[in-house]
Parts: sequence; structure tokens; C-alpha cells
Amino acid sequence: MKATRILALLLAMLMALALFACDNGNAETEAPTQNETDPVETDPNETDPEDTTPDTTPEDTDDPTESDTTESDPENTTPEIKVITIAEAIALCQADGYISTERYEIRATIKTVSNAQYGGMIIYDSTGEISVYGTYSADGAIAYGSMTEKPYKGDDVVLHCIIQNYNGTPEVQNARLISFVSNQGNVDLSTYTDATIQEARAAAEGAKLKVSGIVARITYANGMKPNGFILVNGADSIYVFDGDAAARVAIGNRIEIAASKTYWILEDEQSNAEKFGYKGCNQLESVTLISNDGGGNDWVSASFPTTTVKDIMDNPVSQDITTQIFKVTALVKKVPGSGFVNYYIDDLDGTTGSYTYTQCNGGDFDWLDQFDGKICTVYLAVLNAKSTVSGCVYRFLPIKVVDEGFKFNTDNAAEFAVKYYGADQFEDTYTGDPALELITSVSSDLLGFENATLTYTSSDESVIKINVVDGKTVMNCLASGTVTLTVTGAYNGKTYEDSVTVIVNIPTDEVPSISVSQAVSSEIGTVITVKGVVASSVANKAGGFYLIDETGVITVITDTATIKTLKIGDEVIIKGTRALSKSTDGQICINDAVLVQNNYGSHKYSTKSFITDKTVSDICALDGDISHTTEVYVVTGTIRQESTAWSLNTYVGDGQNEFFLYSGGKNDYAWLTPYVGQTLTIELAVCDWNNKGNKGCVLSITLADGTQIFHTTNFAN
Repeated sequence: MKATRILALLLAMLMALALFACDNGNAETEAPTQNETDPVETDPNETDPEDTTPDTTPEDTDDPTESDTTESDPENTTPEIKVITIAEAIALCQADGYISTERYEIRATIKTVSNAQYGGMIIYDSTGEISVYGTYSADGAIAYGSMTEKPYKGDDVVLHCIIQNYNGTPEVQNARLISFVSNQGNVDLSTYTDATIQEARAAAEGAKLKVSGIVARITYANGMKPNGFILVNGADSIYVFDGDAAARVAIGNRIEIAASKTYWILEDEQSNAEKFGYKGCNQLESVTLISNDGGGNDWVSASFPTTTVKDIMDNPVSQDITTQIFKVTALVKKVPGSGFVNYYIDDLDGTTGSYTYTQCNGGDFDWLDQFDGKICTVYLAVLNAKSTVSGCVYRFLPIKVVDEGFKFNTDNAAEFAVKYYGADQFEDTYTGDPALELITSVSSDLLGFENATLTYTSSDESVIKINVVDGKTVMNCLASGTVTLTVTGAYNGKTYEDSVTVIVNIPTDEVPSISVSQAVSSEIGTVITVKGVVASSVANKAGGFYLIDETGVITVITDTATIKTLKIGDEVIIKGTRALSKSTDGQICINDAVLVQNNYGSHKYSTKSFITDKTVSDICALDGDISHTTEVYVVTGTIRQESTAWSLNTYVGDGQNEFFLYSGGKNDYAWLTPYVGQTLTIELAVCDWNNKGNKGCVLSITLADGTQIFHTTNFAN
């Protein structure tokens, strides 16, 4: 008997050593690879508001940490696991010479589950909080995502784990879930009001609501971690942002939740959003899942609003349509990049539309691959609007796509030509004569028709006259007044007619204004009215252009809607705020500019203030502590480009040095690609938008044959 006990003791010791080796050796490879370069998770919600402050400490009656030590069995030789607080865990791994080998017990509450597959989470107790990198069953055999029963946000857990210092950050590694107490039923539902989804959409921010519906689509954060879902009931829908809840539901589940209403905007974009009246993503957050039928219910409703992508894009951002599902007929396009894929949902003209919002480099939308290049029935929602100084641009969340073998009925070609090309040419108001050349013929390879014709008539030719000059149809504004312009489309014997109202308001007196040089010398923060000629686009500023007169050059930032009404050579008067982009050494500019008057014309902007006696090397040597952002140099140089995953880096060189062109992506200087390596005359402005030193912006290039090509990226044409 004694020998048997000794043998059993020896076996137990061997097993303990094996477990210890497993915990500190190969077992760690079961955890997902930790990505040190993962981008910060952004929209539709960059950070979970609940992550900013710890929840209250669990009540003593529910706390699984009643005992201070682990009871030891006199028959068990496995080393006793020490119970420590989170503060003690943090102090351990911050101590000099600490090596993460010993396993400890931590008793805490889950603040959030950041990875529903591997059990990444943040836990807290009364002493602090710490991240958990992966959670397994008590024996380490089953990963978090495969557990039949597992804890969620708000639950109390007991973990056996190793404490490590990961690149200076304390964290829990290789955690074993010994036990947990669910607190999911502890929410006081009496404080929540029953609401339909329509009522939830209209509710005030902060309202606590109980809402039911069917899950239509799950969204994902970086690493394909569920972070939210679209909830549908009948024709109404709303976005629910909660990674914990998203990990517990599937498409088709009919659920009931308790949640708080909010409108979300990325923090860095809030001031821009406010300027344009955008309230943010209409959503629910801080979710408690009350019930889930686990079913595969059909969420598609025949009463979803049917519209067009064009009408969605034309909807003012001040009118909230976010997270409402629409039914459209649209072209799905896949555009691969280097290490990422963009998916676009465009209207039948093939250009009007936007891209899907992805946090996974497009991996969350690879289900769209089968529809690439096809016109389909698309159920989509506007998830949010990217808000910049130049405006707000909708970004889509496709919910469902159905390929119904769409074939365009060419009987509708005349209507299509009028709505998408004819009527869209006109502004609401003109303050001068734009001498606008009008479109007279429309063809579409995508839709399969050629030469649908467009003709125009004016209700008052003393105000607006439609002229034919050298075979071109031109609209001229002659006097102030209000006119109805009728646009008629014709194709294959079918016609379609539509009309637009246009106001012409040509001032009788010149608006008082200052020169560009006076604008440059104006005090920062002063509202100024400036007259000049529209020159080229400003790179990486969608609403940016250069304003020039004989006295100087200044950059102007307006909204994208306004800049689309301008063209190079227009004489304009603008009103805006004299500003600096970042600091006293930043970009001198006019911000929040509005168009006071457009005299149009085809004026050649003045080059009188341009500097012509310097080289590219001279520009490279400019003092970075002095602002040169109102200077334009005319130099001889060559263009060099190098493509990266996210950008097209472009340089101007003179054989000795190269000057880097400021850019925000591959579109800014794609127009220079055909001229790489050629010797060119280049109008080169200095810019410094982010206070990181002098960069360049090309206004124009002149080829060896004298042809001048302008930077027109931001303009409509």
C-alpha cells in the first residue's frame, strides 16, 4: 500500500511538471499571433464609450473572489496557485528581471470582450484593469470561441494565467477559465422603455430603450472581430454597435435587446460634421441581449424604401438617413489594391456612388466578389459619412445583393440621359455668365445604348439664352431673373422631358474685396473677402484650390459642392477666414470659404508673383522654420513616381535633389504618370499642411511642345 502511494505521488509530480512545461512552452503557440502593427479600429466606432471608465465593482454577494487562497488537498502535490489582484499583477511584470513563468489566479469582472474568437478581453477589479490575450477552457484544450458556455461583458471570472510584459504593457497571457458567474440578468430592465425601431431612430441621444428585430448583417472590426450589426423590423432598421452582442448573434436571429441611443461621429471629425449639419451614425450601443430565438428568419421587407444611389448621394447630410436600409439597382465594383480591396456601389452611370466602409482591408466584403461588374438589386444602408473640412461623404454598408440578371430597357435611355446628364449640369444660381457648354449626346457601354440626344429651351431668352456656336450648344446668362430650363431627351423614338429652375443674379455693383497679397498679410482669424482667379487644385484637400492675382498666391479651402461649380480661369470673389493649418510655420490659407460672386470667364491667372530664378535644389534647401506656402516656383525638372500599397509617391527632381509632392493617395498625381522621366517646365508651390516640413504641390506642367497641363483633380471637369 505504501509503495502504491509513493508511485501515485511520483506520477502526480510528473504530471504537474508536464503541465507546467505545457503552460510555459508549446501551449502558448495555441494563442493567435499577436499583431503589433494592427491599425487602430475606426468607424463606425473608434472606441467603445464603455471602455473609458471601469464599471462598478461587483457586489460581494456575487463576487467569485470570496476566499483569499486556493484550498490545497493534502493528497494533491500540484503546486498551489497564488491569488493576486490586478494591481499586483501589473506590479509583478513591471519589476526588474521579471520572467513570466509562474501561473497565478485572478478574480475579476469582464469590462469588454475584444476578440470573440480567441477570448481577448479587458478585465478589472477594485485595484485596476488589464488586457487578457486569449482565453481557453480550464484544461487549455478549447479556445474561447468554441466553448459551449462562456462569459461576456459584465460577468465575473476566475482565471489561472501567466502575467507578462508585452512591449512595456502588462497583460494576462494563456488564461484558463476556471469558472465564471453570469451577470447578464442583473440589468434593471424597468429603466428601459419599449420602442419600435422607428421610435428608436427618432429617440433622443441617451434614451434607454428595449428594441426587437431580426439581425440582417454583422459588421467587423480589424481582425474580423464582430463589432456590431444591423437590426431590422419591417421597413425600419438601425445599427447596433456592441462587439459582445455581435459575437452572440447570427444573421436571421430574432432578438430583443436593451440599449442606449446615440449618434456616433469619429472624434477627429466632429467639428467638420457640425459645420455641415451631420449628426452622426444613428445607432444603439451599451447592449444587453434579452432574448434570441436562434432562428434563420427572413428580414427582407417589400416595404424598404426603393430609390437610386444618385438620390442617396444627393441627400443632404443634415437629413438623417444613416443605418436605414434602402433598395437600389446598382453596379457592384471590386477594385483591388496592394494588400487591400475596395468595393464600390455605383449608380447606373457607373460613377455616381461611394465605397463600402471596411475595417478589414476589404475582407469583410469578399462575399461581394461574385457580383463584381454586375448590375444587381442591392439592399444597403449609409453607415456613416466621412467628415472633412470640405464636406461629408457617405460610406455604404451593403446588407444583401441579389443578381437578377439585370438588363437595361433602352426605352428608358432618354430619361436616363436627362436625369443623369442633362439636368445635373445646372447650378441653382448664377452670378455671371458661365458660357456653359451643354451635353448634347449621351452613350453608355454599360447600359447598351448610343447617342441619346439632349436639347434645351429657355422660358426667357432675355435672361438665359441657349446658343449654338461652332457646332456647340452653349448656355449664356445675360441678365438677372428666374428661368425655367427644359431638358428633352430622345432615343429610338422615345422622348423624356424634365425642367429645372435657375436664378440669375448678376450684381450691379462690385462687391468690396481685397487683393491676394492683402489676404496673406491679414491677421489670423480675420474674416476677409478676396478677389482673384481660380488656379489649380490643392493636393489632398478635396475642396482646395489656388487663388491668384497679380499680387500673389494663396490656398483656399471650400466645400466640395462649391469647388465642383468652379473651373480654372474663373474670376471669383470669396469670403473666408484667414488661417494657418497647424502652427505659425504651417500652411497660410483661407478656410471655410464661401463663393460670394463668380464672374466666370476664361481668365489666364497671373504669374507675376511666381519665382523663376530658382532650381529644385534651391527649393529643397528652403528654411523649414519660415513659411514659404504662398510661393510658387517655375522650375525645370523631371517627375519620378513610386507606388506603395496606399499611395503613389511623386517627386520633382533636377538631377541633384528631389522635392516630395504632398499627397493623400493615388489619385492626386496619377495625372502626372504619363510624363514620368520627361524634362518639363513645372509650376511648383510649396505647402506645409501638417507642420512636417516643406512639401510640394504642382499647379501645372508644360511639355517640350509648349502644351500646358493643369492640376484639375478637385474640379468637376
